[in-house]
Amino acid sequence: MRTVIEGGTIVNEGRTFDGAIVIENGDIIDIVTNHSAPISERDEIIDASGCYVLPGIIDDHVHFREPGLTDKADMESESRAAAAGGVTSFFDMPNTNPQTTTLEALNEKFRLASRKSHVNYSFFYGATNDNVDSFSKLDIHRIPGIKLFMGSSTGNMLVDRRESLERIFSSTTLPIMVHCEDTDIINRNMDEAKAKYGDDPKVEHHPEIRSVEACYESTRLAVDLARKYHARLHVAHLSTAKELELFDQQSTANKQITAEATVSHLYFSDRDYHRLGTRIKCNPAIKSERDREALQQALTDGRITVIGTDHAPHLLSQKEGGCSRAASGMPMIQFSLVTMLELVDQGILSLERLVELMCHHPAQLFKVKNRGYIRQGYRADLVIVRPQTGWTVTPSCIQSKCRWSPMEGHTFLWRVERTLCNGHSVYVDGKVVSDYIGEEIAFR
Repeated sequence: MRTVIEGGTIVNEGRTFDGAIVIENGDIIDIVTNHSAPISERDEIIDASGCYVLPGIIDDHVHFREPGLTDKADMESESRAAAAGGVTSFFDMPNTNPQTTTLEALNEKFRLASRKSHVNYSFFYGATNDNVDSFSKLDIHRIPGIKLFMGSSTGNMLVDRRESLERIFSSTTLPIMVHCEDTDIINRNMDEAKAKYGDDPKVEHHPEIRSVEACYESTRLAVDLARKYHARLHVAHLSTAKELELFDQQSTANKQITAEATVSHLYFSDRDYHRLGTRIKCNPAIKSERDREALQQALTDGRITVIGTDHAPHLLSQKEGGCSRAASGMPMIQFSLVTMLELVDQGILSLERLVELMCHHPAQLFKVKNRGYIRQGYRADLVIVRPQTGWTVTPSCIQSKCRWSPMEGHTFLWRVERTLCNGHSVYVDGKVVSDYIGEEIAFR
């Protein structure tokens, strides 16, 4: 049986046009412009009238917490949240328990996802001070790259030896995705904050502790090492205007060094700590309005090439306290697309540019095979969104296992109507409707 999506406005590769998409065996087999596709009585028809049809979102940066941290989240719950948000593919980070720093741990994650994930999946391999020799054994067609926590104690995966950093940057052709914060600067700032404000400073001081300087110095070192060794560097979650000085405006196809911005750093600023408290505490910290505006501008001038979420659920009980005690991270994958569509409505970027940053560029930068575009022969990963449809985030609609969101109470004017993963409808009109399991992502 074929599936035909008709009546919608397709946004793809810089174009917006009326058309129909024909799907068979999970693949896009035809894209018909300006008129309806030929239909037989056996075809499944999806009426997208009044809606926009986009490629499925590829989120290059999530923490789904499985294995070992499943009190917070797991692959089933968070992939369900992904489907509800129009995300059809994700790359999961290695700071689980056990850490994804051995081939055995990597293969176990693939096994878990093959039984649990509602959408397509792959996993970063984690770098440590001592596991560089294992890089040569990795299958480059199965994973997006190496994840390096450089100057960050996240999950006890800090790589802090200069010798180890040099070996990592010189030992792989895979993309190296780096979390950049300088631990020495952060520790010094924390000591000063505790001396001034007490053992657990209020969350408003988080951007003073995980400061602009801490981010910039670490990112500068990563860029220097990438240039020295001609490594393919992707810097995660830029949070400062100053870091943007290290990135140029070349076309994505020619870039050796690229940067990601997260939805959280693009949407929130330090003024929101008063309203949302530790719900928006994350590492690196959300910083000033000036930093946010600079990141928003970089979405359209070429310095930011990918938008991810750094989706990182915690139980609300783990978010209690201040800078020292409250866990860092927030669940955002279910609301990433509609939040960015709100920025489209504000004129910060175009809908076509959003599709480039959230669909095309992740596929291009990580060499994802046959996904990220609406093209004949590509897998039918698609999301149908409806504008001008007000709805409010309530706890009952949250799919993540932790059951909270910093977007609670917020009214969006865009809604995800349907998500298709490999041609299967996995989310329709507010419900995950299928027990379908996504596919392992392949890389060229």
